[in-house]
Amino acid sequence: MALTTINGIDVDYADVGKGDVVVLLHGLGSTKKDWDLQIPVLSQKLRVIAPDFRAHGNSERVPKKQGVEIMTEDIFQLLKFLNIKKASFVGFSMGGAVCFNMAYSHPEMVDKLVIVNSGPDFNNAKDSGVDLLAARTKIIKDQGFEALAETISNGMFPEESQQQWRKEFYQRIIDNDEDAYLYTFGSLMEWGLDDKVSEIKHPTLVIASDMDYTSVDYKKAYANKMENAKLVVIENSRHGIVLDQAEKLNQELLKFL
Repeated sequence: MALTTINGIDVDYADVGKGDVVVLLHGLGSTKKDWDLQIPVLSQKLRVIAPDFRAHGNSERVPKKQGVEIMTEDIFQLLKFLNIKKASFVGFSMGGAVCFNMAYSHPEMVDKLVIVNSGPDFNNAKDSGVDLLAARTKIIKDQGFEALAETISNGMFPEESQQQWRKEFYQRIIDNDEDAYLYTFGSLMEWGLDDKVSEIKHPTLVIASDMDYTSVDYKKAYANKMENAKLVVIENSRHGIVLDQAEKLNQELLKFL
């Protein structure tokens, strides 16, 4: 792991392997540990960069600014610091939003995109019938941050055999600063590329769990708007595909990258 000052904040990142560069971007309230089952596999053939976003993990915990746009700039500046001119990007959940934003804002930096259980328009997340921000804020207000962590981790890993993953993810969430988490979540829910997603021309792989929060049809719809995107559905998987179907995910990543 390495810690460096990027864009005015301390950013922690892993840099493993040699070859073409792939950047792994984690989800909201989590850390680069989302990729613990991917880094050892991908780094055998690729150079893997896996940062902790601002306000997450070992990066600066309570920066003054948060949101998809500023996180995109953090990653862009980190890659410039590392003298990386082009990379492929893999984003899980919130990390997928940063991938989309990177491809739109800095297309010259992007080789390929992989979007994992995510989308280009979190500002339209209410199509699922649930105001996620309001729901999560209410849980924190009524029951506390630990209750939110329990709700999320139980939803992602409900099986008895997934107890260790559930425990580890719960711990990652409660390690967050509550205000920073809600601020980041709020800014994420306001972000979206909307129809601009059709302007992204990079080869794109959209990976969807069959039991994710958002439907396969939602992911199919935005993939169809893109000139060079394809959709792969992985069965028997919930939102936490990086763990619950890691082997299948790794196979798709290696095949595409």
